[in-house]
Amino acid sequence: MPSLLCLVVLQLTRATPGDTALPALLQPDPADRVLPALVSETLAHSPDDARARADVSAQRAHVPQAGALPDPTLVLGIQNDGFQGLKIGVDPTSFWQVLMNVPLSWPGKRGLREEVADSQLGVAEAALQRVRLTLLGEVERAYLDLRLIRGQLVLQERLESLWKQAEEIARARYQVGEAPQSDLLRAQLERTRLRLRRLALEAAERTGVEVVNRLRVHPLDEPVETPLALADARLGPLPGPEALVADAEARSPDLALALRSAGTAEARVKSAYRERWPDLSLTAAIMPRGKLEPMWAASVGLTLPIYWWDKGSRAVDEAEAVRTSEQEGVESVRQLLVLRTRERHTALTALLESLEVYRHGLLVQSDATVRSTLFQYRVGKVPFAAVLEVMRGLVTDEGGYLGTLADAERVLIGLREVSLQSPGVIGSGTAGRGTVPGAVAAGPPTSSGAGAAVAPASAPGM
Repeated sequence: MPSLLCLVVLQLTRATPGDTALPALLQPDPADRVLPALVSETLAHSPDDARARADVSAQRAHVPQAGALPDPTLVLGIQNDGFQGLKIGVDPTSFWQVLMNVPLSWPGKRGLREEVADSQLGVAEAALQRVRLTLLGEVERAYLDLRLIRGQLVLQERLESLWKQAEEIARARYQVGEAPQSDLLRAQLERTRLRLRRLALEAAERTGVEVVNRLRVHPLDEPVETPLALADARLGPLPGPEALVADAEARSPDLALALRSAGTAEARVKSAYRERWPDLSLTAAIMPRGKLEPMWAASVGLTLPIYWWDKGSRAVDEAEAVRTSEQEGVESVRQLLVLRTRERHTALTALLESLEVYRHGLLVQSDATVRSTLFQYRVGKVPFAAVLEVMRGLVTDEGGYLGTLADAERVLIGLREVSLQSPGVIGSGTAGRGTVPGAVAAGPPTSSGAGAAVAPASAPGM
Protein backbone atom coordinates (compact mmCIF):
# COMPACT_ATOMS: atom_id res chain seq x y z
CA MET A 1 0.00 0.00 0.00
CA PRO A 2 1.60 3.34 -1.01
CA SER A 3 2.59 5.71 1.74
CA LEU A 4 0.61 8.83 2.55
CA LEU A 5 3.46 11.00 1.30
CA CYS A 6 3.42 9.18 -2.04
CA LEU A 7 -0.30 9.93 -2.31
CA VAL A 8 0.40 13.57 -1.43
CA VAL A 9 2.99 13.76 -4.21
CA LEU A 10 0.55 12.28 -6.71
CA GLN A 11 -2.09 14.79 -5.60
CA LEU A 12 0.39 17.65 -6.06
CA THR A 13 1.19 16.59 -9.60
CA ARG A 14 -2.39 15.82 -10.63
CA ALA A 15 -2.64 18.95 -12.79
CA THR A 16 0.50 18.14 -14.75
CA PRO A 17 0.29 16.14 -18.00
CA GLY A 18 0.79 12.39 -17.99
CA ASP A 19 0.19 11.82 -14.27
CA THR A 20 1.92 8.55 -13.30
CA ALA A 21 2.88 6.68 -10.15
CA LEU A 22 6.29 7.28 -8.63
CA PRO A 23 8.93 4.60 -9.30
CA ALA A 24 9.59 2.36 -6.29
CA LEU A 25 12.92 3.99 -5.44
CA LEU A 26 11.36 7.46 -5.39
CA GLN A 27 8.63 6.56 -2.92
CA PRO A 28 9.38 7.78 0.62
CA ASP A 29 9.86 5.12 3.27
CA PRO A 30 6.36 4.09 4.43
CA ALA A 31 7.78 3.35 7.90
CA ASP A 32 8.28 7.06 8.51
CA ARG A 33 5.01 8.30 10.02
CA VAL A 34 6.22 11.87 10.70
CA LEU A 35 7.19 13.15 7.25
CA PRO A 36 3.70 12.81 5.64
CA ALA A 37 2.21 14.84 8.49
CA LEU A 38 4.89 17.53 8.07
CA VAL A 39 4.13 17.77 4.34
CA SER A 40 0.37 17.99 4.91
CA GLU A 41 0.75 20.70 7.56
CA THR A 42 3.10 22.70 5.35
CA LEU A 43 0.70 22.64 2.39
CA ALA A 44 -2.22 23.52 4.67
CA HIS A 45 -0.57 26.57 6.23
CA SER A 46 2.04 27.79 3.73
CA PRO A 47 1.45 31.39 2.57
CA ASP A 48 3.29 30.57 -0.68
CA ASP A 49 0.79 27.83 -1.48
CA ALA A 50 -2.14 30.08 -0.52
CA ARG A 51 -0.82 32.83 -2.77
CA ALA A 52 -0.41 30.47 -5.73
CA ARG A 53 -3.94 29.10 -5.20
CA ALA A 54 -5.28 32.65 -5.15
CA ASP A 55 -3.51 33.33 -8.46
CA VAL A 56 -5.22 30.29 -9.99
CA SER A 57 -8.62 31.42 -8.67
CA ALA A 58 -8.08 34.90 -10.06
CA GLN A 59 -7.12 33.56 -13.49
CA ARG A 60 -10.10 31.17 -13.48
CA ALA A 61 -12.40 34.12 -12.80
CA HIS A 62 -10.78 36.01 -15.69
CA VAL A 63 -11.61 33.36 -18.33
CA PRO A 64 -15.35 34.14 -18.73
CA GLN A 65 -14.57 37.86 -18.66
CA ALA A 66 -12.30 37.50 -21.69
CA GLY A 67 -15.10 35.97 -23.77
CA ALA A 68 -17.90 38.22 -22.56
CA LEU A 69 -19.68 40.71 -24.78
CA PRO A 70 -18.84 44.38 -24.25
CA ASP A 71 -21.43 46.37 -22.33
CA PRO A 72 -24.04 48.23 -24.39
CA THR A 73 -24.32 52.01 -24.22
CA LEU A 74 -27.55 53.78 -23.30
CA VAL A 75 -27.89 57.40 -24.42
CA LEU A 76 -30.65 59.70 -23.17
CA GLY A 77 -30.99 63.07 -24.81
CA ILE A 78 -33.20 65.85 -26.05
CA GLN A 79 -33.34 67.83 -29.27
CA ASN A 80 -35.13 71.18 -29.30
CA ASP A 81 -35.69 73.78 -32.02
CA GLY A 82 -34.52 77.16 -30.66
CA PHE A 83 -34.03 78.52 -27.16
CA GLN A 84 -37.43 80.15 -26.61
CA GLY A 85 -38.89 77.15 -24.85
CA LEU A 86 -39.46 73.46 -25.29
CA LYS A 87 -40.95 72.77 -28.73
CA ILE A 88 -41.54 69.03 -28.18
CA GLY A 89 -45.01 68.18 -29.46
CA VAL A 90 -45.12 71.50 -31.35
CA ASP A 91 -42.16 71.46 -33.69
CA PRO A 92 -41.60 68.23 -35.65
CA THR A 93 -37.81 68.48 -35.26
CA SER A 94 -37.95 68.61 -31.44
CA PHE A 95 -38.01 65.34 -29.51
CA TRP A 96 -36.77 63.26 -26.62
CA GLN A 97 -34.21 60.60 -27.52
CA VAL A 98 -33.58 57.13 -26.11
CA LEU A 99 -30.67 55.43 -27.92
CA MET A 100 -29.09 52.03 -27.35
CA ASN A 101 -25.73 51.06 -28.89
CA VAL A 102 -24.62 47.40 -28.72
CA PRO A 103 -21.00 46.69 -29.81
CA LEU A 104 -20.39 43.27 -31.35
CA SER A 105 -17.02 41.58 -31.96
CA TRP A 106 -16.33 39.94 -35.30
CA PRO A 107 -17.26 36.23 -35.13
CA GLY A 108 -14.48 34.21 -33.50
CA LYS A 109 -12.73 37.07 -31.72
CA ARG A 110 -14.32 36.48 -28.31
CA GLY A 111 -13.71 32.75 -28.52
CA LEU A 112 -10.02 33.27 -29.23
CA ARG A 113 -9.70 35.77 -26.38
CA GLU A 114 -11.28 33.23 -24.06
CA GLU A 115 -8.90 30.57 -25.38
CA VAL A 116 -5.94 32.81 -24.50
CA ALA A 117 -7.30 33.36 -21.00
CA ASP A 118 -7.91 29.63 -20.55
CA SER A 119 -4.32 28.90 -21.61
CA GLN A 120 -3.12 31.41 -19.02
CA LEU A 121 -5.16 29.51 -16.44
CA GLY A 122 -3.17 26.39 -17.35
CA VAL A 123 0.04 28.34 -16.80
CA ALA A 124 -1.14 29.42 -13.35
CA GLU A 125 -2.06 25.82 -12.47
CA ALA A 126 1.38 24.58 -13.52
CA ALA A 127 2.96 27.35 -11.43
CA LEU A 128 0.89 26.17 -8.46
CA GLN A 129 2.27 22.64 -8.87
CA ARG A 130 5.79 24.04 -8.98
CA VAL A 131 5.19 25.89 -5.72
CA ARG A 132 3.81 22.77 -4.06
CA LEU A 133 6.60 20.48 -5.20
CA THR A 134 9.16 23.06 -4.09
CA LEU A 135 7.53 23.18 -0.66
CA LEU A 136 7.57 19.39 -0.59
CA GLY A 137 11.31 19.41 -1.35
CA GLU A 138 12.03 22.06 1.28
CA VAL A 139 10.20 20.10 3.96
CA GLU A 140 11.91 16.85 3.06
CA ARG A 141 15.36 18.46 3.01
CA ALA A 142 14.80 20.19 6.35
CA TYR A 143 13.58 16.92 7.87
CA LEU A 144 16.55 15.07 6.35
CA ASP A 145 18.97 17.63 7.84
CA LEU A 146 17.38 17.09 11.24
CA ARG A 147 17.70 13.30 10.89
CA LEU A 148 21.33 13.71 9.83
CA ILE A 149 22.15 15.85 12.87
CA ARG A 150 20.48 13.39 15.21
CA GLY A 151 22.35 10.55 13.54
CA GLN A 152 25.56 12.45 14.16
CA LEU A 153 24.54 12.87 17.80
CA VAL A 154 24.16 9.09 18.07
CA LEU A 155 27.62 8.64 16.60
CA GLN A 156 28.86 11.31 19.00
CA GLU A 157 27.61 9.22 21.94
CA ARG A 158 29.45 6.21 20.59
CA LEU A 159 32.67 8.18 20.23
CA GLU A 160 32.31 9.51 23.76
CA SER A 161 31.87 5.95 25.04
CA LEU A 162 34.94 4.72 23.15
CA TRP A 163 37.09 7.62 24.32
CA LYS A 164 35.91 6.99 27.86
CA GLN A 165 37.12 3.39 27.53
CA ALA A 166 40.41 4.64 26.09
CA GLU A 167 40.85 7.06 28.99
CA GLU A 168 40.15 4.33 31.56
CA ILE A 169 42.64 2.02 29.89
CA ALA A 170 45.27 4.78 29.73
CA ARG A 171 44.71 5.64 33.43
CA ALA A 172 44.98 2.02 34.47
CA ARG A 173 48.22 1.52 32.54
CA TYR A 174 49.64 4.84 33.74
CA GLN A 175 48.94 3.96 37.38
CA VAL A 176 50.98 0.75 37.07
CA GLY A 177 53.74 2.46 35.09
CA GLU A 178 53.02 0.76 31.75
CA ALA A 179 52.09 3.93 29.85
CA PRO A 180 53.29 7.54 29.91
CA GLN A 181 51.17 10.31 31.37
CA SER A 182 50.78 11.80 27.88
CA ASP A 183 48.49 8.91 26.88
CA LEU A 184 46.10 9.76 29.70
CA LEU A 185 46.26 13.48 28.96
CA ARG A 186 45.60 12.93 25.26
CA ALA A 187 42.56 10.78 26.00
CA GLN A 188 41.22 13.45 28.36
CA LEU A 189 41.89 16.12 25.72
CA GLU A 190 39.88 14.23 23.11
CA ARG A 191 36.97 13.76 25.51
CA THR A 192 36.97 17.51 26.23
CA ARG A 193 36.91 18.28 22.52
CA LEU A 194 34.00 15.91 22.09
CA ARG A 195 32.04 17.84 24.70
CA LEU A 196 32.56 21.02 22.69
CA ARG A 197 31.41 19.22 19.55
CA ARG A 198 28.29 17.99 21.33
CA LEU A 199 27.38 21.59 22.20
CA ALA A 200 27.65 22.52 18.52
CA LEU A 201 25.53 19.54 17.48
CA GLU A 202 22.83 20.30 20.03
CA ALA A 203 22.68 23.90 18.79
CA ALA A 204 22.38 22.64 15.20
CA GLU A 205 19.60 20.28 16.26
CA ARG A 206 17.62 23.15 17.77
CA THR A 207 18.10 25.14 14.57
CA GLY A 208 16.97 22.18 12.49
CA VAL A 209 13.78 21.88 14.54
CA GLU A 210 13.13 25.59 14.06
CA VAL A 211 13.56 25.30 10.28
CA VAL A 212 11.03 22.45 10.09
CA ASN A 213 8.55 24.31 12.28
CA ARG A 214 8.94 27.49 10.26
CA LEU A 215 7.98 25.60 7.09
CA ARG A 216 4.87 24.07 8.65
CA VAL A 217 3.99 27.35 10.43
CA HIS A 218 4.20 25.94 13.96
CA PRO A 219 5.84 27.40 17.08
CA LEU A 220 9.57 27.31 16.39
CA ASP A 221 10.43 25.44 19.57
CA GLU A 222 7.79 22.71 19.14
CA PRO A 223 9.45 19.25 19.26
CA VAL A 224 9.78 17.32 16.00
CA GLU A 225 10.15 13.55 16.12
CA THR A 226 12.40 11.57 13.79
CA PRO A 227 11.36 7.96 14.45
CA LEU A 228 13.23 6.57 11.44
CA ALA A 229 16.97 6.97 12.05
CA LEU A 230 18.99 7.99 9.01
CA ALA A 231 21.42 5.11 9.60
CA ASP A 232 18.50 2.67 9.26
CA ALA A 233 17.44 3.97 5.86
CA ARG A 234 17.52 1.41 3.05
CA LEU A 235 17.18 2.40 -0.58
CA GLY A 236 15.60 0.17 -3.19
CA PRO A 237 16.92 -0.77 -6.64
CA LEU A 238 17.69 2.09 -8.98
CA PRO A 239 15.52 2.34 -12.13
CA GLY A 240 17.23 2.90 -15.44
CA PRO A 241 17.81 6.46 -16.68
CA GLU A 242 15.13 6.11 -19.34
CA ALA A 243 12.49 5.27 -16.72
CA LEU A 244 13.54 8.22 -14.57
CA VAL A 245 13.49 10.57 -17.57
CA ALA A 246 10.02 9.39 -18.57
CA ASP A 247 8.79 9.91 -15.00
CA ALA A 248 10.33 13.40 -14.87
CA GLU A 249 8.78 14.44 -18.19
CA ALA A 250 5.37 13.16 -17.06
CA ARG A 251 5.42 14.97 -13.71
CA SER A 252 7.54 18.07 -14.28
CA PRO A 253 5.56 21.27 -13.59
CA ASP A 254 8.34 23.28 -15.25
CA LEU A 255 7.88 21.38 -18.50
CA ALA A 256 4.09 21.66 -18.13
CA LEU A 257 4.43 25.40 -17.57
CA ALA A 258 6.62 25.77 -20.67
CA LEU A 259 4.17 23.73 -22.78
CA ARG A 260 1.18 25.74 -21.58
CA SER A 261 3.02 29.01 -22.13
CA ALA A 262 3.66 27.86 -25.70
CA GLY A 263 -0.05 27.05 -26.01
CA THR A 264 -0.91 30.53 -24.79
CA ALA A 265 1.46 32.06 -27.35
CA GLU A 266 -0.18 30.01 -30.12
CA ALA A 267 -3.62 31.22 -29.06
CA ARG A 268 -2.35 34.81 -29.08
CA VAL A 269 -1.14 34.39 -32.67
CA LYS A 270 -4.60 33.20 -33.77
CA SER A 271 -6.21 36.08 -31.90
CA ALA A 272 -3.82 38.62 -33.46
CA TYR A 273 -4.71 37.42 -36.96
CA ARG A 274 -8.43 37.61 -36.17
CA GLU A 275 -8.08 41.23 -35.02
CA ARG A 276 -7.70 42.33 -38.66
CA TRP A 277 -11.47 41.98 -39.09
CA PRO A 278 -13.67 44.94 -38.11
CA ASP A 279 -15.89 44.98 -35.06
CA LEU A 280 -19.59 45.75 -35.45
CA SER A 281 -22.12 47.82 -33.55
CA LEU A 282 -25.91 47.90 -33.58
CA THR A 283 -27.70 51.13 -32.75
CA ALA A 284 -31.43 51.58 -32.13
CA ALA A 285 -33.14 54.79 -31.06
CA ILE A 286 -36.65 56.08 -30.48
CA MET A 287 -37.52 59.80 -30.43
CA PRO A 288 -40.85 60.66 -28.75
CA ARG A 289 -42.28 64.03 -29.98
CA GLY A 290 -45.15 64.59 -27.59
CA LYS A 291 -48.41 64.91 -29.48
CA LEU A 292 -46.71 64.19 -32.77
CA GLU A 293 -45.99 60.69 -33.99
CA PRO A 294 -42.63 59.41 -32.58
CA MET A 295 -39.63 58.83 -34.78
CA TRP A 296 -37.22 55.91 -34.63
CA ALA A 297 -33.82 55.00 -36.07
CA ALA A 298 -31.70 51.87 -36.49
CA SER A 299 -28.17 51.50 -37.85
CA VAL A 300 -25.26 49.10 -38.16
CA GLY A 301 -21.71 50.38 -37.74
CA LEU A 302 -18.29 48.79 -38.12
CA THR A 303 -14.75 49.81 -37.35
CA LEU A 304 -12.42 50.52 -40.24
CA PRO A 305 -9.02 48.82 -39.68
CA ILE A 306 -7.23 51.31 -41.93
CA TYR A 307 -4.17 51.29 -39.66
CA TRP A 308 -3.79 47.50 -39.71
CA TRP A 309 -0.32 47.64 -41.25
CA ASP A 310 0.85 50.03 -38.54
CA LYS A 311 -0.73 48.24 -35.59
CA GLY A 312 -2.33 44.90 -36.41
CA SER A 313 0.48 43.52 -38.54
CA ARG A 314 3.00 44.49 -35.86
CA ALA A 315 0.84 42.72 -33.28
CA VAL A 316 0.95 39.57 -35.43
CA ASP A 317 4.74 39.83 -35.75
CA GLU A 318 5.03 40.27 -31.99
CA ALA A 319 2.77 37.29 -31.27
CA GLU A 320 4.66 35.06 -33.71
CA ALA A 321 8.01 36.05 -32.18
CA VAL A 322 6.69 35.26 -28.69
CA ARG A 323 5.39 31.92 -29.97
CA THR A 324 8.82 31.06 -31.36
CA SER A 325 10.44 32.04 -28.08
CA GLU A 326 8.05 29.91 -26.02
CA GLN A 327 8.47 26.91 -28.33
CA GLU A 328 12.23 27.13 -28.00
CA GLY A 329 11.75 27.47 -24.25
CA VAL A 330 9.92 24.13 -24.18
CA GLU A 331 12.86 22.40 -25.81
CA SER A 332 15.29 24.16 -23.49
CA VAL A 333 13.38 23.02 -20.39
CA ARG A 334 13.08 19.48 -21.77
CA GLN A 335 16.83 19.25 -22.42
CA LEU A 336 17.65 20.62 -18.96
CA LEU A 337 15.16 18.24 -17.36
CA VAL A 338 16.76 15.24 -19.09
CA LEU A 339 20.24 16.44 -18.11
CA ARG A 340 19.32 16.92 -14.43
CA THR A 341 17.56 13.55 -14.30
CA ARG A 342 20.53 11.74 -15.80
CA GLU A 343 22.88 13.61 -13.47
CA ARG A 344 20.85 12.40 -10.53
CA HIS A 345 20.85 8.86 -11.91
CA THR A 346 24.66 8.98 -12.20
CA ALA A 347 24.97 10.41 -8.70
CA LEU A 348 22.60 7.83 -7.22
CA THR A 349 24.43 4.99 -8.92
CA ALA A 350 27.72 6.07 -7.37
CA LEU A 351 26.16 6.73 -3.96
CA LEU A 352 24.34 3.38 -3.82
CA GLU A 353 27.56 1.56 -4.71
CA SER A 354 29.38 3.53 -2.02
CA LEU A 355 26.74 2.59 0.54
CA GLU A 356 27.24 -1.10 -0.27
CA VAL A 357 30.97 -0.69 0.35
CA TYR A 358 30.26 0.99 3.68
CA ARG A 359 27.74 -1.61 4.86
CA HIS A 360 29.60 -4.73 3.84
CA GLY A 361 33.16 -3.54 4.24
CA LEU A 362 34.24 -0.31 5.87
CA LEU A 363 31.80 -0.18 8.81
CA VAL A 364 32.34 -3.80 9.82
CA GLN A 365 36.11 -3.59 9.44
CA SER A 366 36.35 -0.22 11.18
CA ASP A 367 34.35 -1.41 14.20
CA ALA A 368 36.42 -4.58 14.49
CA THR A 369 39.65 -2.60 14.18
CA VAL A 370 38.67 -0.20 16.98
CA ARG A 371 37.73 -2.99 19.36
CA SER A 372 40.88 -4.95 18.57
CA THR A 373 43.17 -1.93 18.92
CA LEU A 374 41.67 -0.94 22.29
CA PHE A 375 42.17 -4.49 23.55
CA GLN A 376 45.74 -4.61 22.27
CA TYR A 377 46.49 -1.23 23.87
CA ARG A 378 45.08 -2.57 27.14
CA VAL A 379 47.61 -5.41 27.11
CA GLY A 380 50.43 -3.16 25.92
CA LYS A 381 50.90 -4.55 22.40
CA VAL A 382 50.30 -1.25 20.55
CA PRO A 383 51.06 2.40 21.40
CA PHE A 384 48.43 5.05 22.07
CA ALA A 385 49.09 6.48 18.61
CA ALA A 386 47.41 3.38 17.18
CA VAL A 387 44.28 4.18 19.20
CA LEU A 388 44.25 7.70 17.74
CA GLU A 389 44.60 6.30 14.23
CA VAL A 390 41.72 3.83 14.49
CA MET A 391 39.51 6.48 16.11
CA ARG A 392 40.24 8.70 13.11
CA GLY A 393 39.24 5.86 10.81
CA LEU A 394 36.01 5.28 12.77
CA VAL A 395 35.10 8.96 12.52
CA THR A 396 35.81 8.95 8.77
CA ASP A 397 33.85 5.77 8.06
CA GLU A 398 30.81 6.31 10.30
CA GLY A 399 30.53 10.01 9.39
CA GLY A 400 31.07 9.23 5.71
CA TYR A 401 28.31 6.62 5.79
CA LEU A 402 25.82 9.07 7.27
CA GLY A 403 26.88 11.75 4.79
CA THR A 404 26.53 9.40 1.83
CA LEU A 405 23.08 8.32 3.00
CA ALA A 406 22.06 11.97 3.30
CA ASP A 407 23.44 12.73 -0.17
CA ALA A 408 21.47 9.82 -1.66
CA GLU A 409 18.31 11.01 0.08
CA ARG A 410 18.86 14.51 -1.31
CA VAL A 411 19.14 13.14 -4.83
CA LEU A 412 15.88 11.25 -4.32
CA ILE A 413 14.21 14.41 -3.01
CA GLY A 414 15.37 16.22 -6.15
CA LEU A 415 13.83 13.48 -8.29
CA ARG A 416 10.53 13.66 -6.39
CA GLU A 417 10.60 17.43 -6.63
CA VAL A 418 11.50 17.19 -10.35
CA SER A 419 13.94 19.98 -9.69
CA LEU A 420 15.88 21.69 -12.46
CA GLN A 421 18.65 22.66 -10.05
CA SER A 422 22.01 20.93 -10.32
CA PRO A 423 22.23 17.92 -7.98
CA GLY A 424 25.55 19.20 -6.63
CA VAL A 425 26.13 15.91 -4.79
CA ILE A 426 29.00 14.12 -6.51
CA GLY A 427 32.13 15.08 -4.59
CA SER A 428 30.19 17.17 -2.04
CA GLY A 429 29.26 14.39 0.37
CA THR A 430 31.06 13.51 3.54
CA ALA A 431 32.28 10.13 2.37
CA GLY A 432 36.02 9.68 2.58
CA ARG A 433 36.79 13.21 3.78
CA GLY A 434 38.17 12.37 7.21
CA THR A 435 35.33 14.22 8.91
CA VAL A 436 33.67 14.13 12.24
CA PRO A 437 29.92 13.74 12.30
CA GLY A 438 27.93 16.84 12.89
CA ALA A 439 30.47 19.55 13.42
CA VAL A 440 28.62 22.72 12.45
CA ALA A 441 31.26 25.38 12.77
CA ALA A 442 30.26 26.67 9.34
CA GLY A 443 26.64 27.27 10.40
CA PRO A 444 23.36 25.42 10.81
CA PRO A 445 22.00 23.02 8.21
CA THR A 446 20.04 24.45 5.34
CA SER A 447 16.78 23.21 3.92
CA SER A 448 16.81 24.79 0.48
CA GLY A 449 18.62 23.82 -2.68
CA ALA A 450 18.92 20.41 -4.23
CA GLY A 451 22.51 19.95 -3.10
CA ALA A 452 22.38 21.45 0.40
CA ALA A 453 24.29 19.42 2.94
CA VAL A 454 25.51 19.62 6.51
CA ALA A 455 29.26 19.94 6.26
CA PRO A 456 31.08 18.25 9.11
CA ALA A 457 34.32 19.83 10.23
CA SER A 458 37.57 17.91 10.61
CA ALA A 459 38.28 16.19 13.88
CA PRO A 460 40.68 18.26 15.96
CA GLY A 461 44.00 16.70 16.69
CA MET A 462 43.40 13.74 14.37
